[in-house]
Parts: sequence; structure tokens; C-alpha cells
Amino acid sequence: MRCMEKMNLTESEREQLQAATRSRTVRAADARRARLILLLDEGTSREAIMQRLGCDSRFISRWSNRFLAERLSGLYARHPGRAPLQPPEKLEARVLNYTLKRKPADGSTHWSSYKLAAELGDVSVTAVQRIWRKHGLRPHRLDKHMISNDPDFEIKAADVIGLYLNPPAHAVVFCVDEKTAIQALDRKDRMLPLSPGRAESHGFEYKRNGTLSLFAALNTTNGQVIGKTAPRHTSEQFVAFLTDVVASQGPEQEIHLICDNVSSHKTDLVRTFLSEHPNVRLHYTPTYTSWLNQVENWFARIQRDVIARGIFTSVNDLARKLMRYIRQHNKDPKPIKWKYDDSSRRIRPVPFQ
Repeated sequence: MRCMEKMNLTESEREQLQAATRSRTVRAADARRARLILLLDEGTSREAIMQRLGCDSRFISRWSNRFLAERLSGLYARHPGRAPLQPPEKLEARVLNYTLKRKPADGSTHWSSYKLAAELGDVSVTAVQRIWRKHGLRPHRLDKHMISNDPDFEIKAADVIGLYLNPPAHAVVFCVDEKTAIQALDRKDRMLPLSPGRAESHGFEYKRNGTLSLFAALNTTNGQVIGKTAPRHTSEQFVAFLTDVVASQGPEQEIHLICDNVSSHKTDLVRTFLSEHPNVRLHYTPTYTSWLNQVENWFARIQRDVIARGIFTSVNDLARKLMRYIRQHNKDPKPIKWKYDDSSRRIRPVPFQ
């Protein structure tokens, strides 16, 4: 059934109502009433309006009658309510003091808004939440960090960042690392594929088919990756991979390799390799700073895209799928671009009181 009476809007009224429905500052209730009047003027049926606006027939009758009687001024609520009372400064200080300097008496590690409101007694849950929001406090969240204990942190970090921002002329820079102990997991139960309304599902039980390591060298200039799988992560395998990296370049090409401080990168075999290849130089990142090595970013991608949800019937199947991913990546590689531009987020040790 269609509405019996249109609103007979003037051009000015229609423009104001349409502007209200598009505005980001108009109250949601006012925008909803403006949308109602526009739908009524279009002759939309009551059933369609109730479905689109999520309202009932009383809402339609009330605001259509007010509009017919008072036009645009009738769309404003008679009692719009009041803004919530802001907690007084003393109460706000108490909430902050409890949140930052005290722990719940029941042994919990952090406050919830309900626990803190109950502890204080004279403040509501919403007031606690409002104060936390105002001061950017989120007690339920926990971040983790790791501070490098390397005494030469600044020197090593500057060396690595310098290779990213201003590499030597006619030289190639690789970020090198290995992703160790990748498990070739096969599921015992059949997989349920993705379908409308249901996520892809894997069986809970799995079968281990062995592990392998993936060595990767990321070219920081063009984003190409040189990869190689190995049954184990050893210094011999690392040197064999470096040999492949050097062979992929010209005979006299200057090569800079950025890697971490794992023991297999500092053995006699590695030192012998470097002495035999004077055009190759290793640059070690500071301890506990894997985020400085760009290949870790690429490892996160292959973990997400291939390994995390992969089903591998054997180690060879795992190796084949990893190398296929690398080949596809190298068809359209893109260099990684990242920057550290928020100095306020830097972790600094706090002296003991």
C-alpha cells in the first residue's frame, strides 16, 4: 500500500533535506527524519519505509504530521535531551590515579571499566570509559617490545639504514635471512571449502611430514627474491646459499648483504667465504632488531599467504609450493618502502626510582 499523501516539497525544502541526509555533522535522528520526508514525497510505501529506516508506523505518522503542520521546523525533537555531564576534575583525577598506579584487589592484572566503577562507588561505568577515552587509556590492551642490548646499536643501525636510503653506487644490496623449521603439515580430516556464510575450515588434527628451512635474499632496489630450501639450517647451507646469491650477479659486482647475528652467520666457513669473495660484504643488524631487516617483512607475507593455511603432503610438496610462490612474486616484484617517523613511539628505558 502506498502513502496517501505526498509532502509537496519546495525546491528549497528538498535541498535542505537532502543536505541533512548527506551531512556528517547533523544528528543521526535528524538525518533519519529528513530521509523519511524525502521517501514520503517520492510516494514510497509505508512497508518499504519501515524496512529501509527500521521504524514503525507510529514514527511515520508522528513526523509526517509534524512536517505537514510546521514544515522543516517540525522535524526537530521537542525534548532533544542534554549533553552528558562531564565528571568533575577531582573525580577524573581519582579515576586516573587508580588506573595508572593501582591494581584491582582481586589480583587481576588490569582494570576493567566495571571493576573500577565498582571500586570507586561514586562513578558510573560510562564515566570511567569517557575518562579513559579522553586520555587515550586502554587498560585491556597489551603491547610487547624488545630493547636491543647492543652497545653499538646506533652505529650498526645507521649502517643498515644508510644502505637502504643511500646505497653505494653500482652496488647491489640484499637482505638475507632464513626461516627455519617450517613444518610440512597435512590435515587428517578433509578440508571444508569457503562458501557463502561459512569460512574455510581445516580439521583440528594434523600429521607432521617433516620440516625444512627457507633461505631468502631480498633485493632492496627492485624487490626480487632469491630463495633456496634446505633440510637443515647450518652454516654450510648458509654459505651455499651465499654462493648462489653471488652467482646470480656479475663476476665483479659489489654486493652488500644485511643479516642478523645468529651464530651460523659468523663461523669460520663464513669468514673463509668472505675472504674468497672480496666484493661481498656482510652488514650485521644490532641484536634484537629483526625489524631492521626487510626480508623479515617478506617472510611475514609468505607465512600468511602459503604456510599458515597450507596443506603439505610431504617436505618436497612444501618446498615446491614455497618456490612457486617466489617465482610468482618475482614476475612483478616491488621494493619494500617503510619509514620510522613517530619518535614518540620509541621505547626508552625508564630509570628505577
